[in-house]
Amino acid sequence: MAVTKVYGSTISIATMRVFACHYEKELEFEFVPVDMQLTDGMRIEGLAGGISSGKSTVSNLFKSHDFPVVDTDLVARDVLKKGTEKPQLFSRLLAPYISSGIFWEILKLWMKGFKVIVLDVPLLFEAKMFKWTKPIIVVWVDQETQIRLLVEIDRIGEEDARNRINAQMPMDLERSRADRVIDNSGSLDDLNGQFKNVLFEVSKPLTWTEFGLSRQGATSALVSVILGVLLCTKSCNSDGL
Repeated sequence: MAVTKVYGSTISIATMRVFACHYEKELEFEFVPVDMQLTDGMRIEGLAGGISSGKSTVSNLFKSHDFPVVDTDLVARDVLKKGTEKPQLFSRLLAPYISSGIFWEILKLWMKGFKVIVLDVPLLFEAKMFKWTKPIIVVWVDQETQIRLLVEIDRIGEEDARNRINAQMPMDLERSRADRVIDNSGSLDDLNGQFKNVLFEVSKPLTWTEFGLSRQGATSALVSVILGVLLCTKSCNSDGL
């Protein structure tokens, strides 16, 4: 029996098998995955970093390059402004699941067809929201620089700054869990250079899994299912005659 090679996704081979069934052809298919650039897909990138690490600077760099950024702090503040008097809600937004506010922000961007979304979460690992993101980008800085920046920005004492930093996950531990690391211990030019390298990496074509989660991928899957049902229904009706 001849083997017919199908190039593309698993959706393609499923559709081909339905056609073979409909036309009563005994065909054997071999799936050959293709590394091709996919458009209109979705990739959720996690952006993390400790207090005074420079994460906000990197977040703004993504925005300046037209990448949509979902800032969980802003989402939380927006929810709190809408009438709730429960400060605990802020913590719930960073619980081990995507809150409704964050979910809707991502959904709106998904509906608009954005293929890359940056999820800016200060406590990405503590809230276990890293499970929803790939790749994970961590903005790292050495502790002495972190303390100095926090003292300068918030105008607090060194001891208070150290206590606030120690209350968070150690930066070295965050760095060990990252897919991409931006070292902000140097100059702004160094930061921009590292950001460009990260930008190149995260802008690569989507994987088939990411494509399947995209608006276009979901539409393709739905069309394939409908097509398969229609063909099988037609085939069954023909057999009954």
